[in-house]
Amino acid sequence: MSAFTHSDPSDAVLSSTDGLPLTGERTVPGLDEENYWFRRHEVVYERLLQRCADRVVLEAGSGEGYGADLIAGVARHVIGLDYDDSAVAHVRARYPRVDMRQGNLAELPLGDGAVDVVVNFQVIEHLWDQGQFVDECARVLRPSGLLLMSTPNRITFSPGRDTPINPFHTRELNAAELTELLTDSGFRVEAMLGVFHGPRLVELDARHGGSIIDAQIARAVANAAWSADLLADVASVRTEDFDVIDAGERDIDESLDLVAVAVRP
Repeated sequence: MSAFTHSDPSDAVLSSTDGLPLTGERTVPGLDEENYWFRRHEVVYERLLQRCADRVVLEAGSGEGYGADLIAGVARHVIGLDYDDSAVAHVRARYPRVDMRQGNLAELPLGDGAVDVVVNFQVIEHLWDQGQFVDECARVLRPSGLLLMSTPNRITFSPGRDTPINPFHTRELNAAELTELLTDSGFRVEAMLGVFHGPRLVELDARHGGSIIDAQIARAVANAAWSADLLADVASVRTEDFDVIDAGERDIDESLDLVAVAVRP
């Protein structure tokens, strides 16, 4: 999921390299304008990829499908699930090694104990009944199975607001709220990680008035064209520009995104 920067009408025609439209509700690869958000999501896949090795994995809310395909490089079998017709067709055409299915995350179309890992990155904040979804994850996981979840940190993503800044989000969470959501469904939280800007992104923040994120949002709110400098810097971002750090090593409330590793008993 990207920021709401794509509500700008000038961005509405943007699409991934093979045509999936950029709506603002999901991130897609291959676009300079979207690259910051794409890399910020991709780094979490890279960090947790080995947790999926040789396992049967469900990506619940697979979106464009690039992440499910990345997981398919190490997993025994990957099921992708999304509600959107166009996303399902896109993944089936572009990523044939993903077993792509259509379905509602509130009622996962899998049997009890069907998978070893559920991946749910940048999706939970879109759901109306978050508890029901997490219950469903527990149901389809085998004993000792893993739920890998990421979501924007409410404290830094929508600071000082009672409602999400992104119109596609229903409820955003902080680390304590995410932990409570998982434990209420019976999960044990093995790790809580945070995504932070690394040194190079800190430099880009300084170059763009203190925040390269705010610079992108300000451009969208003003319905302004990309400046050459901002677009070049956004396009240059790579996954190695982000740090993914355990909550025991840095204040998790300062993170950009939260990443939870939870175990089903």
